[in-house]
Amino acid sequence: MTTDTVTGSDYGNLVRTHLTRVEQHNAAALDDVAELVLAAVQADGMILTAGAGHSLAAVAETFYRAGGLACVRPIYHPELLPMHGAISSTAAERRSGLAGEVLREAGLAPHDVLFVFSTSGVNHYPVELAQEAAGAGCPVVAVTSVTASAQAPRRAGATLAEVATVVLDNLVPPGDSTYPEQAPVTAAVSTLATTFLWNLLMVRLVDKATETGVQLPLWRSANVEGGDAANADLLRHYQTRIPQLG
Repeated sequence: MTTDTVTGSDYGNLVRTHLTRVEQHNAAALDDVAELVLAAVQADGMILTAGAGHSLAAVAETFYRAGGLACVRPIYHPELLPMHGAISSTAAERRSGLAGEVLREAGLAPHDVLFVFSTSGVNHYPVELAQEAAGAGCPVVAVTSVTASAQAPRRAGATLAEVATVVLDNLVPPGDSTYPEQAPVTAAVSTLATTFLWNLLMVRLVDKATETGVQLPLWRSANVEGGDAANADLLRHYQTRIPQLG
């Protein structure tokens, strides 16, 4: 067996073990979040999803995705995307006040649900998103790492987990890297763990909707026969409230 094969196998086992822990740890919280989301769908509310830096990968996963919810509105500001400026995106996430600007533009209602993706959960932008939404009576789901937050500088005076309605913990270690196991320097696991949590939520949501007879607004792939036609009604219903669908 080659060294490369062993390395690949070791890393694969690390990831599989981590995802198993994530699923087991969040079982009860996922049920609670599925209930919140289902109630928002029944009230014709919106699921707002937000993040900064590499957490924007999670926001992209929630939006206009085959099999995903059509009632998702991504909360986004160009300054927060590393591809628009890596150093400036870090500065923007740490700047107080940006969250309020972004949420005022998006609008919030008590029958909406805000998801905030931030593994460190300590910078002004994610924490203030949660605080602003909570103040407006909107439930907040934090997708974060409680352990990483506990060891990071408390730049915003609180952590995302402390101000959220429900916490989904991706169990990411401080620094995010996972390999090699004894002294990790690479292979960040936050994107994998967070995407896994989102899909675990979608599975629960579909099951609960089936049990209660609720019709979920789910996108079809535009690259399968009939996909465009199936999505047309959803686009008509949500496009005025979700400008990113334009």
